[in-house]
Amino acid sequence: MAKNEQVCIDQCRFQPETKQLEIKGWALALDSKEVPTLDIHSENVVSEKIEWYPRSDVAAAHKTSASLKMGFDITIEAVNPAEKVSLAFHFGEHTHNESFIPNENIAKEPKQPSQIHALYGKARKGLGYLKRNGLKNTLRRIRLEQDKQSDESYQQWIAENENWNVDTIRAEIEAFDYQPVISILMPVYNVEEEWLAKCIESVQNQFYPNWELCMADDHSTDASVRPLLEKYAAKDSRIKIVFRSENGHISKATNSALEIATGEFVALLDNDDELAPIALYEVVKCLNKNADLDLIYSDEDKIDMAGKRFDPAFKPDWSPDLLLGTNYISHLGVYRRSIMEKIGGFRVGYEGSQDYDLVLRFTEQTSDERIAHIPQVLYYWRILPSSTAADQSTKSYAFDAGLKAVQAAIERRGIEATVNHAAGNGLYDVDYQVLSEELVSVIIPTRNGYDDVKRCVDSIIKKTTYPNYEIVMADNGSDQPEMQDLYTKYQQQLGERFVVESIDIPFNYSRINNLAAKVAKGKYLLFLNNDTEVITPEWMTKMVSFAQLERIGCVGAKLYYPNNTIQHAGVILGMGGAAGHGHHTFPRGDFGYFGKLEINVDYLAVTAACLMIRAKDFAEIGGFNEELTVAFNDVDLCLKEYEKGHNNVWLHGVELYHFESQSRGYENTPEKQTRFEKETKYMEDTWTSYIENDPYYNPNLTRVGGDFSVRVGE
Repeated sequence: MAKNEQVCIDQCRFQPETKQLEIKGWALALDSKEVPTLDIHSENVVSEKIEWYPRSDVAAAHKTSASLKMGFDITIEAVNPAEKVSLAFHFGEHTHNESFIPNENIAKEPKQPSQIHALYGKARKGLGYLKRNGLKNTLRRIRLEQDKQSDESYQQWIAENENWNVDTIRAEIEAFDYQPVISILMPVYNVEEEWLAKCIESVQNQFYPNWELCMADDHSTDASVRPLLEKYAAKDSRIKIVFRSENGHISKATNSALEIATGEFVALLDNDDELAPIALYEVVKCLNKNADLDLIYSDEDKIDMAGKRFDPAFKPDWSPDLLLGTNYISHLGVYRRSIMEKIGGFRVGYEGSQDYDLVLRFTEQTSDERIAHIPQVLYYWRILPSSTAADQSTKSYAFDAGLKAVQAAIERRGIEATVNHAAGNGLYDVDYQVLSEELVSVIIPTRNGYDDVKRCVDSIIKKTTYPNYEIVMADNGSDQPEMQDLYTKYQQQLGERFVVESIDIPFNYSRINNLAAKVAKGKYLLFLNNDTEVITPEWMTKMVSFAQLERIGCVGAKLYYPNNTIQHAGVILGMGGAAGHGHHTFPRGDFGYFGKLEINVDYLAVTAACLMIRAKDFAEIGGFNEELTVAFNDVDLCLKEYEKGHNNVWLHGVELYHFESQSRGYENTPEKQTRFEKETKYMEDTWTSYIENDPYYNPNLTRVGGDFSVRVGE
């Protein structure tokens, strides 16, 4: 075997009962990056099976495509286990032979970690995860869950954050200049007495007293419901009831409750859930800071039949793209009644996702600054055996109604797009149509890095379906002779669409990209690291489909390490210092925190390892800040776009590998650490408010790591 032709056997074992020899490993020509062909000599072979598959670990080590199928899994049934079996790997003119005597490789089956059984073995959810993502990624997620704080952390969070001083709160309420009536709309249908009573009493237990509870019984057939409602109404004048003469389902019933409401605002409450005692107080406190608000929503959690609270949903502030992917607003939602009536309340035909349809229509009648989020748990979603919260499979019709609601929103807004179900229940994908295939300038900075550049550019050329792009190589003083040969090859292949811009200056990522942007001809600039590799053919099309929208600023991608874990899925300000990455090292295929890895999400920033922006915007902002030579220049750019009123969005369907730090290395010298500290100080001085509170994150979530665990003891 030649020096640059490698065959590696990782595992070889023989199963005596089946006479099968199993061989695992990889093979690769290290210079040409080609995979050999394989023959199995048949003298001692009854049957054979060969499967080739990608080996991202080998790809990372030898700087080749992470999708190249260089790994092999061979199963051979031997005639005589005591005689040898031979494999022949053909590398062009050369052949490498490997021989095995099967019964010399008898091995016991390795035991899988007991955590699989303990954490996932008995759970349908865990088995679904195992089936969807495979054993390797399931083990990774187990490790993440072990590191992530447990349910005890949430109980600790409750103890730390819900020590309410009732006297202080009531004194504050009395001092409010603005004390609007909040009408709570509650449709009722055949609910068990225990849960209905708890629900009503959670309203009566509100610290803020200026409310009315508008209940519409939807012709319940349970004889116990009406007397219970009448009993509560007789004792509290703030409770109003309408008894419907026929069952109309939840939309009609809630509209009946809306008809008897008199408050300036209405809040939505299901007949078996509970409000936190501070819920309406916090809403009105918010309105006293800004009386022009039209929609206020809060965080929420779940409550079981024993009254234990768990599984909190800590939400971001107003996020229009996230809302098109899932109804993250949900509970508690408080709406200005005049707008509710203007849009006709709830619509029949969207049962199961009627709240989702409502909030999509409602937010079209207001503006961003009139929507507020209260980062406190104000709503407890009751878990009962039949509830959607307990088992989403019980109400699949609700997810179809959600899809219908998003489709209707897209049509109302005059947007050319299609809507599909995303990977999980209640998650949706809006696929915008590219209206004009304008030129995209892909800017790739590099200094040497032949293998990286070849892998990157080859993947662009071979996989990209978007037809109108150019590649601008921002060459920062390459001196490897093979680089020029590579450039010449691409110039022959792409013609004028491949440009080499020589930028022979001391390394400054921002300045290199700024200079390259000046020669770029595209309407869109796509900044791309040289150590990336395209996975999804539609990557550039999807990025353009968002970048063409005037409300959008920077568009980011889903980047994986070679081992198929998340490298980048959106930047969170204040994470681990100035900024960090959410969902870091989560396995590929994971849904993430409330589905955020499988839908498009608004973030303050995305990484410039793969970032698209309109060239016009880039110029108006002044490009990358050249004082930030390495770190945070992309975050700074995104924040400037955000302050121009643009949403920066991360796209789950734009997938690439990122062989991070192969080009420039780590912050491992005193000079690099000094520079990093200086750039961190710039961020802390310039973007203090966002570092203290990222609006697309939540102050109740950890700042230590990117696993979205509850923030306690920080």
